[in-house]
Amino acid sequence: MQEWWRGAVTYQVYPRSFQDSNGDGVGDLPGITRRLDHLAGLGVDAVWLSPFFRSPMKDMGYDVSDYRDVDPVFGRLEDFDRLIARAHELGLKVIIDQVLSHTSDRHPAFVESRQNRLNPKADWYVWADARHDGGPPSNWLSVFGGTAWAWDARRKQYYLHNFLASQPDLNFHNPEVQDWALETLRFWLDRGVDGFRFDTVNYFFHDAKFRDNPSDYRIKPETEANPYGMQYHLFDKNQPETLPWLERVRGVLDEYGAISVGEMGESHHAIRMMNEYTAPGRLHQCYSFEMMGNDYSPACFRAKLAEFFAGAARGWPMWAFSNHDVPRHVSRWAGYGDTLDCLAKQAGSLLLSFEGSICLWQGEELGQTDTPLDLEELTDPQGIAFWPEPIGRDNTRTPMVWDGSPQAGFTTGKPWLPVKAEQAARHVAGQAGVPGSVLEHYRAMLAFRRATPVLRTGRTRFLDLHDPVLGFLRGEGEAALLCLFNLSPVALSVTVAGADRLDPVSFNAVLEGDRLTLGPNAAAFLPVTGEVSVKD
Repeated sequence: MQEWWRGAVTYQVYPRSFQDSNGDGVGDLPGITRRLDHLAGLGVDAVWLSPFFRSPMKDMGYDVSDYRDVDPVFGRLEDFDRLIARAHELGLKVIIDQVLSHTSDRHPAFVESRQNRLNPKADWYVWADARHDGGPPSNWLSVFGGTAWAWDARRKQYYLHNFLASQPDLNFHNPEVQDWALETLRFWLDRGVDGFRFDTVNYFFHDAKFRDNPSDYRIKPETEANPYGMQYHLFDKNQPETLPWLERVRGVLDEYGAISVGEMGESHHAIRMMNEYTAPGRLHQCYSFEMMGNDYSPACFRAKLAEFFAGAARGWPMWAFSNHDVPRHVSRWAGYGDTLDCLAKQAGSLLLSFEGSICLWQGEELGQTDTPLDLEELTDPQGIAFWPEPIGRDNTRTPMVWDGSPQAGFTTGKPWLPVKAEQAARHVAGQAGVPGSVLEHYRAMLAFRRATPVLRTGRTRFLDLHDPVLGFLRGEGEAALLCLFNLSPVALSVTVAGADRLDPVSFNAVLEGDRLTLGPNAAAFLPVTGEVSVKD
């Protein structure tokens, strides 16, 4: 069990949107505890909880004002303890978010730090003098728009904020900040958590000289909707000091037998950095946004997997198609599907056959789509700032749908984001036990992954096939498994040698002799019986 995480499947829960227990329209920890049976029955190994800490909620909990307490909207510490106990009863591990690169501006440390330049917390945040013309110290931009620097009249200096101005960045060049962060980890480890997902793991350190970022060197067919994407982020993040810091983090985790996942928010060298960050003695695994774009081609998936494992003999990835920050993949890739349900089933089969660990986003197992929202329905500062560009945060964060009752069983009150008819139609109760439903397909595929060791830890060998067919072998010898996917809504066929039967979890595929027909969005799994050959 020391490496239970290797090849495991984690399910991401967004607490505000999973289950409300008190009718205030906001999901909470007791609600999550109530629904843990669904996750255990689905067959996942672990649950990842997005932030539930005390917060002014300017960025929906990613602006933390107290890292060692539960925000009252989500419950109390006792509710968290009950959640941990129930999850462990059901055999589920619990991973919680840690948003340590920045705090809320209401965090006591920042309130003290901004008072003057001499107080005990004066160097806990990233402060810098203005340029001679009064401008900010560098050209660094905020992910949420505008400069990444905010002026503070008390200190007569700028402070760094990679996100909202109300989210000042901590100064991890200061050893006291590192020590504080490690003690925060110990607080939750002592309460029984099994690990952490580190938000924006490559943002911990900044260039101490505040050098300007160059412009992005890539040629793009369209102008970026967010100016942040117009820079090559060499100096505001991705600094070499991050690696020894992660080794300190790993030391604490190893004391408890806990694990780590790092969010790699990087558009230029994400796979290479995932390799570096998951080298021995650092993070256990990293996941990126590399598979969260619009490309649904064999070349895309092959390139990401091959690049990682070619350069990371001892590193380990966690792959995901969607999360709380991007449009849901069934919506992004709808044009590749015969139907939305066909696409949802194939995407589940595809993701759950990849080498590495896997992360599912809540509602993914229902084939859930993005919720169309009007400007006045948004709460997300990023979505509001860049309207009408489809940023995909509130649209993907709408409540989980459980049954056919009002508000789909999420709440008895008014939900914090609307539950609309298209999403409500894909509820859990309407799919549970229904042959051919997306939910039952996910359950079958998760059971297949658990029962097939090569899908958790076997190496991958890609086959040379033409678009739109993606094919690879997992494992070697008699234990190997042939995986074939038709990533299109048009049926086709291939000739197969070395595999003479389809596993029942296969979808939209028919094998007659050596001829394999791959229907729209087919997923075929064939145990290997000899030398494998596939010709298209």
